[in-house]
Amino acid sequence: MYVRGVDDNFEVTEELLTVKPMHGQTTAQEIFQQLCDAIADIGLPWKRFVGITTDGAPSMTGRKNGLVALVQRKLEEEGVEEAIALHCIIHQQALCSKCLKFDNVMSVVVKCINHIRSRGLKHRQFRAFLEEIESEYEDVLYFTEVRWLSRGNVLKRFFELRKELKVFMLEKGGMAVPELSDPKWLMDLAFLVDITQELNALNKKLQGQGQLVSAAYDNVRAFSTKLMLWKAQLPQKNLCHFPACKALMDRDTAFSGEKYIDAIVKLQEEFDQRFADFKTHRATFQMFADPFSFDVENAPGVLQMELINLQCNSELKAKFREVNGKADKLGQFMRELPPSFPEISRMFKRTMCLFGSTYMCEQPFSTMNFNKSKYMSRITDAHLQAILRVSTASSLKPNVAQLCERKPCQVSTSKE
Repeated sequence: MYVRGVDDNFEVTEELLTVKPMHGQTTAQEIFQQLCDAIADIGLPWKRFVGITTDGAPSMTGRKNGLVALVQRKLEEEGVEEAIALHCIIHQQALCSKCLKFDNVMSVVVKCINHIRSRGLKHRQFRAFLEEIESEYEDVLYFTEVRWLSRGNVLKRFFELRKELKVFMLEKGGMAVPELSDPKWLMDLAFLVDITQELNALNKKLQGQGQLVSAAYDNVRAFSTKLMLWKAQLPQKNLCHFPACKALMDRDTAFSGEKYIDAIVKLQEEFDQRFADFKTHRATFQMFADPFSFDVENAPGVLQMELINLQCNSELKAKFREVNGKADKLGQFMRELPPSFPEISRMFKRTMCLFGSTYMCEQPFSTMNFNKSKYMSRITDAHLQAILRVSTASSLKPNVAQLCERKPCQVSTSKE
């Protein structure tokens, strides 16, 4: 578990909460107990609890007995304001992309790739064939359902090797693939390549450490706006944002934009539905991103007077413009904010504490899985905790000189 905090000087700190290893079932009650113990160990008061971001698993988001519900109940007992509960923005984006089924495309792509790569001889022949014709790529990629970027990368490579695959499957593949000669199927493939590349680009923007929740949600809103643009452009055969489709249409392949409107609409509906929890806090995120242009009438009553005073202060406005969009310098502006803006300062602190995704938890979990294998049977829970601690300290730099001083040297006993 990761915690993010903001001190009185608006310095953001992130720390991995060390919890006891959990074996067997991990129920919501057990996770909650571990969370309470970890918070007690580092001496954090519950009144500073602002928000919680989960992966959306039932044990986390159960309405009555999920972790979020138990945390909210604890905060109510402590007399603390309800926490902001968010579902990881990257997980939701990945779930949205699953609505693009296109089984007629994926089944053929996966079948061809598995036919080549699961047979050693054919795989070697295919790699040799690509090398012989001096292809840009050396191989096709395996499709892995659970990896966020897998489908987009696999489809792009398959599309760019479609001619080579067609020749190889006819001559040495031993399997007929009529779809590779079907212009309608190829156009479906091209559309899926283009849309998954855009989804992959969005996914990469949502990744990374130290990302503010407002910036992450801005990327999602931008993608939703792009969907509206594409919905208007596709019927007009305007393919400036669909390079794969345009490449086929330039080679006299028929294109019907209306055919793909349903896919765009379905994707748009998924984004609207799944990001409803972020949309609830959209006004707060907008105010946090630019309080000087935010409509005062849409602000909570407790912030309105301070917001007016802030927007009418030319000196503060100029300072904010200098640091706007720079998360590392935002704290500098807030430190210079006079004490007459307590509610705005509080709002900024709460928003800066929020995690938009569970990305920082996914990273050390992958590290742990990599180290915890059947070949390391003597590794203990203490070893795993140490590995996680070191792997998450991205700014950790060893003091080699000091370490060498503490290390006793072995004196040679030989006589010359």
